[in-house]
Amino acid sequence: MKRASLLFILGTLYIGCAKPTSTTEVVLARVGNSELTLKEVRKQIPDSSILEDSIGAFNLYRDQWIERQLVLQEANRLNILSSPDVKDRLKSMREEVIINSFQQAVMNTNSNSEQVTKQEARRYYQENKDKFVLDERYIRFRHLIAGSLSDAESAKRNLMAGISWEKVAEQYCIYPELKIRESEHFFPENTTLKDYTVLNRYLKIIGISEISRIEKIGTQYHFVQLIEERVAGEHPDLDWLVDQIQNWLTLEKKRRSYNSYLKNLYLEGQANNEIVTFDVLPEPTAMPVKNDTLNLN
Repeated sequence: MKRASLLFILGTLYIGCAKPTSTTEVVLARVGNSELTLKEVRKQIPDSSILEDSIGAFNLYRDQWIERQLVLQEANRLNILSSPDVKDRLKSMREEVIINSFQQAVMNTNSNSEQVTKQEARRYYQENKDKFVLDERYIRFRHLIAGSLSDAESAKRNLMAGISWEKVAEQYCIYPELKIRESEHFFPENTTLKDYTVLNRYLKIIGISEISRIEKIGTQYHFVQLIEERVAGEHPDLDWLVDQIQNWLTLEKKRRSYNSYLKNLYLEGQANNEIVTFDVLPEPTAMPVKNDTLNLN
């Protein structure tokens, strides 16, 4: 199910118990004068959380929001903002936000002229291929999540019978679009399915095309099938990297453009006598005096 449709259903479920405001915003929680609306939650919850546990993701965000509001209200009651240390930190953070925003604005000003093409990215890869070596095993696999044991067993039989993964996933998988998309990419072995230890272990020991045992995890049934592997020391396929290289080279061009902009600002400030520096010398320390006593005897 797509995220937009899922959020619509969740919104409908919440509307029955949430209070609408005068502007028709659906309120999920209120602490003092602060309100959490469904619109805000929609913006904040990532797609992955929505897919994994829809209602749980909403409830977790709501509970965390309530805790934050309680802390903010208590901090206000204790007059935390009057602390010189807090004021200095807030000032520093404000300046950091302004500088970062300025940097992004400058770097995006000439974004079209600084874009690196895929052809340039491919040429960079070929010229620097020795820099792109896998430091661990990468694998491509299929991960089926079924709502019942019978569905998982049917899916496994169909795969073994040669029925396409796309058809099997569409018929038996809980998240078909996500799992089909994932199966098209390589992932590092050690961090793959790190929340499913038993499945990660299977992926380390099964052979190419082999399907693992069906495992019940929570209320769902899982199995994995290894499709392809790349061992440590091999060169990755260019198709894995071309987008990353393209983005990295584009970012490097933007950084150079930003540094040039800063240099021009500095030179302009100097030309306008807006920059004044002062030499500050350390205070002289008293030289130790040797106590030489004259012997008059």
